[in-house]
Parts: sequence; structure tokens; C-alpha cells
Amino acid sequence: MIRLLLILIFVIIFLILSIPIMFVEWILKKYKPYAADISSLRIVQWAFKVIIFLAGTDLTVIGEEHIPKDQAVLYIPNHLSYFDIILTYARCPGLTGYISKDVMQKIPLLSAWMKRLYCLFLDRSDLRAGLKMILTGIEQIKSGISMCIFPEGTRNPHPEEGMMPFKEGSLKLAEKTGCPIIPIAITNSHNILESHMPFIRKCHVILEYGEPIFLNDLTKEQRKFSGAYTQSVIETMLEKHKAMM
Repeated sequence: MIRLLLILIFVIIFLILSIPIMFVEWILKKYKPYAADISSLRIVQWAFKVIIFLAGTDLTVIGEEHIPKDQAVLYIPNHLSYFDIILTYARCPGLTGYISKDVMQKIPLLSAWMKRLYCLFLDRSDLRAGLKMILTGIEQIKSGISMCIFPEGTRNPHPEEGMMPFKEGSLKLAEKTGCPIIPIAITNSHNILESHMPFIRKCHVILEYGEPIFLNDLTKEQRKFSGAYTQSVIETMLEKHKAMM
């Protein structure tokens, strides 16, 4: 419970103190937009690293060299925990927006930071809004901003049974832009919080980045079911992690 309280206190203090910071960033963006974007990215990454430290998470990272540094990518991770966002975003080398549930827009200050960092919100009940979100994501990737989407659609409540099926439409951003897909395998992050809510406990988490997947290099059949193909790549990495835990 102490870890949870420390993290909650830190998040509240950070969000309150970030109000004047966001104002300064807003002014900076008018004159040096890229510098302001990178500044915002590093500020939030610092906060996430503090949260990881307070949670006592022992993180093993594999394959970061597979992330291209000179172009936008589509990150595709499996999803076990709220902490998946914190763990992965803290390590993004460049500007990256996450696709999140629409409900996140209702959280004050947090939603402001998310919008500031090019996150997009998905309303599954509004097809027109969903199409608009996809088009916005395509434009962001074309402008050099990476995107991340969890193709299982939600957190997996039973990771011991394997991943939930990937939604094929989740790879549309890569199909329409030709950007590389970076598969991400996350093991054991649910044991930070979800497996024993409301307690946060120390645990070992493995975060592995796979080699880039270019859809144009796949066979016709693999492209037809690119979600299933990408899922199989992540499953192979997850299987390897079992010997490392």
C-alpha cells in the first residue's frame, strides 16, 4: 500500500506543478514547436521513470536497437497492465502518440498532457469518429510522429491463457503509411498491480522489442492477416521470456 500511496502522491504533485510548465511549453511551441514537443516528451518520460522506480520494478529491456531512430514507427505491444503505457512510453526515443480509450479525455490535466503529446482517443461506439482518428494517426506518422496501439483492444485479464486475438484493423496505420511495425513483448507487468489490486509490488518485468516488420515484405497471405502474423512474432518472444523469469 505504501508504494501505491507514494505513486499517487507523486502523480498528484506532478500534475499540479505541471500547470505552469504546460503554459511555458505552450508559449515555446509558438516559436520552436519541435523543441517544445521534445521538451514535453522528456518531462513526461522523467515522471514515468520516477513511477517505475517507486513501484520497485526490475526491468529487463531487450532489442531496443531494433527501433529506427530516423523514421516514425507503429509500436504494437501485448497488453497486461496500466503500467504497460508507463514502461513503454518512458523508453520512446522520439515523439510518440498512444491510441487510448475515449474515457481518458475526461481526466483533467492528464488528458491535456496526452493531447499535448499527440495521443489520440478512440470512441468504439462512433465509427465516424474512429475513421477520423485513423486519418489523424496516418497524418501524424507521415509527419514523423510514431504511434502505439494495443491491438488486443484492452488489458488481458488472463495472461496465463495467452494473448487475446489481435484486431486486424489495428495495423491500418502501418498499411496506409508503409511505416515499420515494431512488435513489443511485455512479460509479467500485471504483477506490478493488476494481479493483487490495490497493492503495488516489486516484480521483474521483461520488455522486448522485435525486429521491424515491413508489411510490403510479407507474403500475400501474411499481409491479409497481418495482425495474426504480428501476434505470432510477439508470442515467440513471450515464449522465450519464460526461461528468463
